[in-house]
Amino acid sequence: MSAAPSRSNLNKKIPKWLILLGLLTALGPLAIDMYLPAFPTIARDLNTTQGNVERTLASYLIGIACAQLIYGPVADRFGRKIPLVFGVALFSLASFGCALSSSIEELSMWRIIQAFGGAAGMAIPRAVIRDKFETRDAAKALSMIMLVMGAMPILAPIIGGQLLRLGSWSLIFVLMGVASLGLCIATIVSLKESLTPDRVNPLRPGFIARTYVDLVRDRSFIFYTLAAALGSASMFAYISGSARVFISQMNIDPAYFGLLFGLNALSFIIASQFSAKLLNRYTPSQLLLTAENTLVGFIFVSLLLTLFGWINLYSLMFCLMGFMASLGFIYPNSSALALNKQGHRLGIASACMGTLQMLGGALAGLAMSVWHSESVLPMVSVLAACASLSWLSSRIAHRLNPET
Repeated sequence: MSAAPSRSNLNKKIPKWLILLGLLTALGPLAIDMYLPAFPTIARDLNTTQGNVERTLASYLIGIACAQLIYGPVADRFGRKIPLVFGVALFSLASFGCALSSSIEELSMWRIIQAFGGAAGMAIPRAVIRDKFETRDAAKALSMIMLVMGAMPILAPIIGGQLLRLGSWSLIFVLMGVASLGLCIATIVSLKESLTPDRVNPLRPGFIARTYVDLVRDRSFIFYTLAAALGSASMFAYISGSARVFISQMNIDPAYFGLLFGLNALSFIIASQFSAKLLNRYTPSQLLLTAENTLVGFIFVSLLLTLFGWINLYSLMFCLMGFMASLGFIYPNSSALALNKQGHRLGIASACMGTLQMLGGALAGLAMSVWHSESVLPMVSVLAACASLSWLSSRIAHRLNPET
């Protein structure tokens, strides 16, 4: 592994390549968040139910989960740049396909193809970061990526809501296609290869299978990954159910839905940057364990308020903002801890991590799409289940690695 840069250099200035990686990682959230305000409109225009439209989100998450298992071994064999360029180009093509869809079946098909492109931006940037940084600085770099990535949940629903005022929901996917095409060009021009020749792995089925089996047997990797994956699952449950809760049940105008969504994303961004600062004084494990406690605390308060019939827009937003702030600590620290000691198989390890995160998100999103209720109970219940399992996974991982 290449030597990590000094902590002072990382603190003073965010490298341009790290900003680019943040934007590439943000393609996934962009494809999720921007079309959320359009769910009712898409259902009407394509003559289908909102549940079917919500399932296009689940199909996207399943596609992006499966595709990462392919990108991981490819990135360990051919380097990080080539598969990254291919994936972003495929994402751009599929975005334009989504824009031209005339049925829910067509939209679902293009969403799966779009997921296979966007998976490159989810799996490979983490490997690039671990190519360059050790665990503590990797956690700081991942926190900095949250600054770029986290802006998308703020901007995307707002932009999507405004585009609905200007014209069809197809404009949302056209903008995705144009943005990803620009990032593809930027990657070709400016991103340097980070995989050194001594860490290239063979692209043989037997070797790949053994590597994945070894990862599954690595209990430290699995439980830190599950802490991150279950945290991500709770976020996707919120993303999948938020349009129904805020727009359909609380009668929030779609244009203003983006503002509420953005407040929660802002909590995530601020917390992730605060996490990066605190890493100068505390270990990633200390920050992770504390954040898991607050995650469970906020979401169980919202669950109790819902069960007693006391929940309203203000109390729900307060709990969701605390919940999202906790995730801002959990994701970068658990990810860095999971990839610790995986330098010889970073691409595959990062892909395995991303796959588990997306599968968890897909299952949580599917639960939201089939559990219909005229209250916020389905959303907060799924969030509570995911948060509890994430808390448990982090505790088991820490017991396996008390020195972290």
